[in-house]
Amino acid sequence: MADTETSLRAGAAGLRPDRRTLVVFTAAVVLLIVFEYWGLPASFKGTALHRSLADALGPGYRDYFDLLPYQYWGVSSLVLRVLVPLAVVALVLRESPREWGWHLPRTWRHIWPYAVFLGVMLPVLFGASALASFQRKYPFYDGAVAGGWHFWGFQLFYGLQFLGVEAFFRGFLLFGLFPRLGWNAIPVTVIPYVMIHFGKPMPETFAAILAGAALGYLALRSRSFLLGAALHWVVAITMDAFVIGREIGWAAMARALF
Repeated sequence: MADTETSLRAGAAGLRPDRRTLVVFTAAVVLLIVFEYWGLPASFKGTALHRSLADALGPGYRDYFDLLPYQYWGVSSLVLRVLVPLAVVALVLRESPREWGWHLPRTWRHIWPYAVFLGVMLPVLFGASALASFQRKYPFYDGAVAGGWHFWGFQLFYGLQFLGVEAFFRGFLLFGLFPRLGWNAIPVTVIPYVMIHFGKPMPETFAAILAGAALGYLALRSRSFLLGAALHWVVAITMDAFVIGREIGWAAMARALF
């Protein structure tokens, strides 16, 4: 028993949080809470701000009233998951964003895995788009099926949301914890990442475990998460296009979108 207590005390002493780890953990938890309660489309839809913004944009934007909450979602992700963490890195921790994944990989050995990842995902997405659970969920914005700005006005801000996801989970959280946890930072960041998938189709939530681990590994390997953000966005657009194609027909989908 004495040996066990001694080893526990020694281990606890060796794992006392350092300033960087405490800053990252604290900022991450606060931002996750703020985003959950004030950053999602539901927290904006039907509010006075929603109506005021629609009025400010003028009559020409009236048809896109229901699109605004999803565009708000993209902007809130940009602010809470990109800009605030960047401010923490630069102003609190006094470090370069480049060391937190903010640069593009330049060597093919860091690029080709993302191309393979996309190639593997395309048939999976096509198959998943035939499932009722995915058809009920995607696209998030029902009006996207109309095409034009209804589709692309959603997708552009949807892309900001994915930039925020990758910048936060595979950037700020992963690179912030890596010096302390090493490669164990990957499973630690996968836990909250999987939790943001609650409410989505169950197969997707389970798949987020593998996707989060794979994207985390690739981010650390290349010291960048930006290609992961691009991949995530392309996958999301493809899923929406596949679901819409099955709903209105492939030719009609192509005309509406392009």
